[in-house]
Amino acid sequence: MSVFNDLEPKLLWSFFDEIRQVPRPSKKEAKIIAYLRATGEKLGVETTVDSAGNVIMRKGATAGKEKSPAVILQAHVDMVCEKNSDVTHDFENDPIDIFIEDNWLKAKGTTLGADNGIGIAAALAVLASDNIEHGPIECLFTVDEETGLTGAAALSANALKGSVLLNLDSEEDGEIFIGCAGGIDTVATLAYTPAMAPKNYFWATISVKGLKGGHSGDDIEKGLGNANKILNRFLWQQARKTELRLADFNGGNLRNAIAREAHALIGIPFDQKEQLRIDFNHYITDVEGELLLKEPGICLELESENAPATVVDKKTSDLLFNALYACPHGVIRMSDELQGLVETSTNLASVKFDGNNNIVITTSQRSSIESAKHNVAAMVNSVFTLAGASVKHGEGYPGWKPNPNSPVVKVTVDAYERLFGNVPHVRAIHAGLECGLFLEKYPHWDMVSFGPTIRGAHSPFERLDIEATQKFWQLLIEVLRKL
Repeated sequence: MSVFNDLEPKLLWSFFDEIRQVPRPSKKEAKIIAYLRATGEKLGVETTVDSAGNVIMRKGATAGKEKSPAVILQAHVDMVCEKNSDVTHDFENDPIDIFIEDNWLKAKGTTLGADNGIGIAAALAVLASDNIEHGPIECLFTVDEETGLTGAAALSANALKGSVLLNLDSEEDGEIFIGCAGGIDTVATLAYTPAMAPKNYFWATISVKGLKGGHSGDDIEKGLGNANKILNRFLWQQARKTELRLADFNGGNLRNAIAREAHALIGIPFDQKEQLRIDFNHYITDVEGELLLKEPGICLELESENAPATVVDKKTSDLLFNALYACPHGVIRMSDELQGLVETSTNLASVKFDGNNNIVITTSQRSSIESAKHNVAAMVNSVFTLAGASVKHGEGYPGWKPNPNSPVVKVTVDAYERLFGNVPHVRAIHAGLECGLFLEKYPHWDMVSFGPTIRGAHSPFERLDIEATQKFWQLLIEVLRKL
């Protein structure tokens, strides 16, 4: 029996049920593109796929709405693929295993994919419905939003005819989004010289687990723990008082997710083994006390290991520990214009050994002010340049400047108030949306973004509020009717 059997609207949930069974990691979207092609053919709507993999579907207006402006419903097809370390799941082949708990839709130890699967489902439900009043509809499903927004960047300037875009990629009921931050990646590569592992050493893996993680835009102001920072802090302390040697450091995964887990393989002289355990227990007490309310599930472990063959040369490991300690993470500045909005932030996303005697540190910066975005990226660059790393910046993407006088924003706000009896909060979002890239190609577009409540996006704790999803569907229908 499907968990969706008793949920309304059935059309929306039936599409989401199909989508969660289609693997769709970023940059590996062939299966979801094939699904959308087949669905378009089944529905009898015009369906095209551009050279980047973006899918466009078109449906004519309902009777009496032929002269209404053409509306673009937009969602991205890829999902963040994160799982807990004790969960076996192949994101390229396995469906997402779901369940309902306390009126939340959740996944079993993995990301749910409601970001942005529920947006895809809503757009397809509009295409499939025969009782929704609307003008001409264009559905734009973009690829690779989560790891580079490359689908939006590659979109042709003449691919679409509409003038109003509804972005279905927001994650908070009762909030209407009219702007977003721009972003850029900063990646540092620190080369090291392998050295033979010293003799008469005690070897151990130190792990940080159980953090909430989350979205590096939406959740960055919450003060959550960063596993890379927490792990490195202890290593930095030990490296200053012992002859610590580093054999491996593996923390975090995706540039737009706050690191939930990290571990390092380290060694110290045998005669310092007991002091290491004492120091580690004291450190656990410190960190648990600091993050008691924010990260109640935090778990730090120290487990003995066999000796590795090689380690990182001491000079480079010390440079790494100093750079990771100095590297900024979190909110840099709050907005002066919009109360409660993060203006500028940076995320120390991942630390990985690449197998070629390099340590790769991936970070991402966001800001609603273009100059501030580049300033914080330069700040991160300088830290790793001082450590002797080579540093590269991604191309980045622009923000979406708010337009409070937008006609579609007024329609959406009025529709929400009419349906639910309260005025929604109109604001910008610190996360990146594809809208800024769209405006470069279609500067005349009038845009708004809204969606249901999603918590824990980009982490295995991702969950979708069922009641808020029902409201999201009602709002979408009403906005289409009123445009």
